[in-house]
Amino acid sequence: MQKVTRLLIAAFFASIIFVTRFFVPPQLDKLLIPVDAVLLALSALFVRNVGATYVGAVGGALVGLLRPSLPFSFIFILLYGCLIDLFFFLFRVHATAEGVNRNKLMIAMAFNTLLIGFLSYYTVTLFPTLIPSVPALDMIVAFMGPATGATAGYAASYLWNKYLRSIVI
Repeated sequence: MQKVTRLLIAAFFASIIFVTRFFVPPQLDKLLIPVDAVLLALSALFVRNVGATYVGAVGGALVGLLRPSLPFSFIFILLYGCLIDLFFFLFRVHATAEGVNRNKLMIAMAFNTLLIGFLSYYTVTLFPTLIPSVPALDMIVAFMGPATGATAGYAASYLWNKYLRSIVI
C-alpha cells in the first residue's frame, strides 16, 4: 500500500508541475519555478530516496510531450528533481515525525536552484550562441537562483513541519 500511495503522490505533484508549465505562456512560466521547487522538495520528503526524481521524470515527460521544446523541458525538470535528491542526500535533509531541519532544507534548495539556474541559462545562451550572454542577466540568475531556492525550501519546510509531518505513508 505504501508504494501505491507514494506513486499517487508523485503523480499528483507531477500533474501540478505539468499544469504550471503547460497552461501558462512560456515567458511567464518561469515565475512559477518556486511552485515546482516546493513540489519537488515535498516529493523528496514524502517519497524519500528518489521522490523528486520520480516527480521530475513524470512532470518532464508530460510537459515535454506537449511542448515543442521536448528534450529541454524533459531534461531540465528531470535534472532538477535529480539534483534535489542529491542535495538532500549531501546535506542530510531527512523528514521525520518531529519535522525537518528548515536551515538544511533551505540551503540544499538554494544550492540546487542556483546550479539548475546556471545550467539552464548557459545551455540556452552560450551553447548554441544564439543569444549573447549579458552580465546583468548573469547576476540576476546568480541572485534569483538561491533566493528562489531558499524561499521554496522555507515554504516546503513550513508546510512539512506545520501540516504534513503527521501524514504516515
